[in-house]
Amino acid sequence: MMKLGIILGSTRPTRISPVLGTRIQGFLEESGLEVDIIDLVDVGLPFLNEAAMPSLHQYEAESTKRWSGIATAFDGFVLLSPQYNWGYPAVLKNALDTLYVEWRGKPVSMVTYGGHGGFQAALALGLVVRGLHMRPLATNPQITISEQATDERGQLIDADALLEPYRPSFLALGKEFLSSGKD
Repeated sequence: MMKLGIILGSTRPTRISPVLGTRIQGFLEESGLEVDIIDLVDVGLPFLNEAAMPSLHQYEAESTKRWSGIATAFDGFVLLSPQYNWGYPAVLKNALDTLYVEWRGKPVSMVTYGGHGGFQAALALGLVVRGLHMRPLATNPQITISEQATDERGQLIDADALLEPYRPSFLALGKEFLSSGKD
């Protein structure tokens, strides 16, 4: 069975990525995939603290070795990212840049969200995953979140109602992940 990791690309205290990630996990599991959430809060990576370039795979820091083991355990990834100022969070960039070999050849979908779906974040992520020699998939849902969909704390009022229109896209993404494993 193909094992996917959904990397939560935000660590803000008020983030909504855990709620979104859990719903997306359910959609992808409907396709017959094994899916785990990878929360960068729990991974706890310092910013680029290795002396050698990641492409040399000469890790010294225990945090990097642990992160390498996590990433190696997965066959593909969903990068779940909010759009911050037409880009994506630094914590996600750091998580990607800390490793290199572990990403090579693995299929990836960039699922972005924001007031306009996170289109700019998806564009920026696309350049990085290509540089890491990942295999970007064609299905990359962009979730539009209106102000009416959130409460005064920025939390989703009804995540199920928000994501239900995206269900067909996530089911298609699940099929695409499954077919990418046959390459």
